[in-house]
Amino acid sequence: MSVTDPTASTLSTQSAFGVNDQSEEERARTWYERIPAAYWVLAVILLIMPAMASNFTLDQIFGRTFIIGMIALSLMFLAGYGGMVSIVQMTIAAVAGYMVAIFGTSAITAISLGWPWWISVPLALVIAVLFGTAVGALAVRTEGIYTIMITLAIASAFFYFARQNYTLFNGFSGFNGVLPPKLFGVDWRGARALYYLTLFWATLSFLAVLYVSRSPFGLALQGVRDNPRRMAALGYNVNAHRVAAYAFAALIAGVAGVLNVWQYAQISPGTAGTGPVIDILVIAVIGGMNRPIGPFIGAFIYVVLKTFAIDILISMGLSGDRFQLLIGISFLLIVFFSPDGILGLWERVRESRKRDPLTDRGGGAP
Repeated sequence: MSVTDPTASTLSTQSAFGVNDQSEEERARTWYERIPAAYWVLAVILLIMPAMASNFTLDQIFGRTFIIGMIALSLMFLAGYGGMVSIVQMTIAAVAGYMVAIFGTSAITAISLGWPWWISVPLALVIAVLFGTAVGALAVRTEGIYTIMITLAIASAFFYFARQNYTLFNGFSGFNGVLPPKLFGVDWRGARALYYLTLFWATLSFLAVLYVSRSPFGLALQGVRDNPRRMAALGYNVNAHRVAAYAFAALIAGVAGVLNVWQYAQISPGTAGTGPVIDILVIAVIGGMNRPIGPFIGAFIYVVLKTFAIDILISMGLSGDRFQLLIGISFLLIVFFSPDGILGLWERVRESRKRDPLTDRGGGAP
């Protein structure tokens, strides 16, 4: 059976098991009326941010947040909607970055082919999606901790392979001088240009995940997450849905990988090292695995801590080399008080404010 079963069309306004989750009033409203006011305010702030922030903030804080957030978003899609925790998403991004360097132009002219960007970038994304799909085909045969372990093993294998291969990946040094094309006369490595470029693709990825999660495929994927046996009994190809989810997530991670190599103008095996690979999981958990905005919140917290942790530790009389300690403590505190991340903690605060402390009921309860 194909991934999108004909009966899946009936799921577009229902949950995976036929429960209507939209009221008539909500369906009557236009798409822009359904967007909360807070999102419109955030959109305006992000659009005018270059007029208020320095180049360092635009590039190293928000640019990094959008790129890392996209990679964490691909993990959140698999874990939140598919129930599959993949540790290989940073590796997929690195594959896309390497392919841009190999097929495009770089300072390593002995390896780079020098093809134009409109060939090298799409080809890099195709290879990244194929790689992610192949990983998914292996990972869907496992569950739980075994999925984490097999994806971590693949990520580690790629790291050591890239570091030891000098013919294709240039070994430990990797590639430098990997610059974005100057389209429309714009230097896309400039702080403002890169900010808007990463903001555009982060927003597009966010909207794509929202759309797919509410599509027949996304609803069927959530049904597979909740009860794969029942979905298989209904005629859905469980493994095909899961592999397709890996392919979609790989596309998001691949786009982020291209942006990442353009931002730093270089890529090396350390980009896909064990540390960065685990960091993506930490970011997704900190922000929250249940909503697409969570990974970007987690990425922002992570980037801010990583950028200023050294100064904070030195001001406290501690060694600046232990900045990971501060990040780790922050992660443990967030997970301890809210397993659902920052968003889960925020939801608990909102619910507690609505409840009557005497009756322990909501404000509208009798």
